[in-house]
Amino acid sequence: MRVLPKNRYLCPKNNILLLFMKGFIISSALIALLLCSCHRNKADLAQQAGITAEMAYEAVNNYCHSEYDWSIATENPSMMSVTMGEETENEYKVIFRSYTGALVNFYVDKSNGMTRMVESVPTLDVDSVVGTIDIMDYLEKKE
Repeated sequence: MRVLPKNRYLCPKNNILLLFMKGFIISSALIALLLCSCHRNKADLAQQAGITAEMAYEAVNNYCHSEYDWSIATENPSMMSVTMGEETENEYKVIFRSYTGALVNFYVDKSNGMTRMVESVPTLDVDSVVGTIDIMDYLEKKE
């Protein structure tokens, strides 16, 4: 005659299943914790801190210096520039002036840092949307 243990968790079959379930639950919880805490979304960081005018200017300035050739401006720095434009309730406007006279207007969303770029050529009276960037990619990492 076989004697069964009083506690069903002490049964060898249940022990293996219980250990597997505990391992699976703990592993799942650790993976979820790792994904949530280590991979913070840049948009979430921007929303928490809010985008300031200084952040918008710095990021657009960094973008312009990385994307456009500034060597022509070494002899005459006033040929190219980055300046702050108007501020509305929802966005900042930062303006890049090229040595050709073309302007690129950067409209930076205050809540998330997404920026739409509109290029205008005043002499031809032409405006065109040229793309979008996330300014969080162009802010200096401060520690």
